Amino acid sequence: MKDILLINVSGQDKPGVTSAVTDVLARYDVTVLDVGQAVIHNQLNLGILAAVPRSEQTSDVTDGVLASLDKLDMVGRFLPITEDAYQNWVEQQGKPRHIVTLLARKIDACHLAAVTKVASEQGLNIDKIVRLSGRVKLDESDQLGRACIEFSARGQAHDATSLRNSLLELAGEHNIDIAYQEDNIFRRIRQLVVFDMDSTLIDAEVIDELAIEAGVGEQVAAITEAAMQGEIDFKESFTQRMALLEGLSEDVLATVAARLRLNEGAEHLIKTLKQLGYKTAIVSGGFTFFGRYLQGILGVDYVYANELDIENGVVTGRVNGEIIDGQRKAELLREIAAKEGLRLEQVIAVGDGANDLPMLAIAGLGIAFRAKPLVKASAKQSISNVGLDGILYLLGYSDKDTISLGD
Repeated sequence: MKDILLINVSGQDKPGVTSAVTDVLARYDVTVLDVGQAVIHNQLNLGILAAVPRSEQTSDVTDGVLASLDKLDMVGRFLPITEDAYQNWVEQQGKPRHIVTLLARKIDACHLAAVTKVASEQGLNIDKIVRLSGRVKLDESDQLGRACIEFSARGQAHDATSLRNSLLELAGEHNIDIAYQEDNIFRRIRQLVVFDMDSTLIDAEVIDELAIEAGVGEQVAAITEAAMQGEIDFKESFTQRMALLEGLSEDVLATVAARLRLNEGAEHLIKTLKQLGYKTAIVSGGFTFFGRYLQGILGVDYVYANELDIENGVVTGRVNGEIIDGQRKAELLREIAAKEGLRLEQVIAVGDGANDLPMLAIAGLGIAFRAKPLVKASAKQSISNVGLDGILYLLGYSDKDTISLGD
C-alpha cells in the first residue's frame, strides 16, 4: 500500500536544497507525482507530491528529509494525501486552462484582489502567478512605469460572457488592462503580427495630417472621427476625405512623414518580434507612402495600404486600385497568413478603429490598442494603459526575456 505525501520545503534559498531532498527520496524508490518551486525575494518554497512504495517506509522518508533539511537550515512539512483526493486532482487535468494577464503603469494590491475575486466567483482556480515585468527599486515603487502579472487559471467559467464583462468593468474602473485568453498550443506558436498603421503604430491619422496641409483639417478630422467610431461606412468616409485633398502638392508627403511619431513601445515591440522570428505586416486604410516610410524605420516584412493617385505632382483626390476597408484588411491578413503557411490561430492582429474589427475578429489573438469604445468592447483583448510592447506580455514573454535578446 503506497502512502502519498505532499512535502513542502521553505527557507532561505541556497544551492543544493532540491538535490538533498530528492536524494533521500531516491533511496526509498519514491515516485515523484508532481513538483513545483518558487523563489520570492530569496525565500524558497518547494513542493513535491510523492508516492512512498510501502507505508512502513513513510516515517523513514520523513525523518531522512528532515535530517537533510536541518543541515541546510530549511523547514520541512508533510501533508498526507488520500487516494480519493489524489484521484480528484488527477481528473482536474482535463479541465480548460486560461491565462489572465494584468497590465498597468503600477500594480497595487487592490488590482490583484479585484482580478482574483472575479476568477473565484466564476469558479476558476488560479494555480500559478508569475511577475513578467522587471524588478522595481523601492524608491521607484510609487512611480508610474510598466508592470505585468500573469495568472494561470484552471476550470470552466460559470458564464464566459459575464466573466469577460466583469474583467472589462474592472479594467475601466481601475485604469488597468486585463487580458483573458485560452492557454492552448497556438499561444506558443504564433508567428505573424499584423498592425494597423494610423493611431496604432503611429500617434496620428495621416489623412488628417495631410488635410491640415491642405487647409481642410477640421472637415477631414470630423469625418475621420465618425468613421473610427463606426458611425460612417469607411469607404464612404474615405472617399469624402480624399476629395477634400484634391490639389495637394506631392511634396507635402515627405513633410508629413518627417513629423510622424511612433506610438509608445512600437519600436521595442517590432525589434523584439523580429529577434523572436515573427513576421510583421502593416495593413492600413492609410497610404503606402507612409507605410513604406515606416517599413524603412522598423523593418516590417509586408506593407499593404491605399495608393494615392498623383498627376503632375498633385494629389487628384482619388486612390489607385481598391480602397482598403475593414473587409479588405481581413482578406489581406488571410492572404499573408497563407503565404507564410500559417493558420489564422497563429496570427496576431492589432488595431484601434472600427475598420480593424474584421481582422481582429479572425486573428487568433485580436488586440485593440488604445481603441475607440466600440472597438475595445468588441475586440478579444485590449491594451489602453501601457505601450504597444505590452503585447509581449500577452504572448507570455517577460522583461528578462527581452534582456536576454540583447535589447
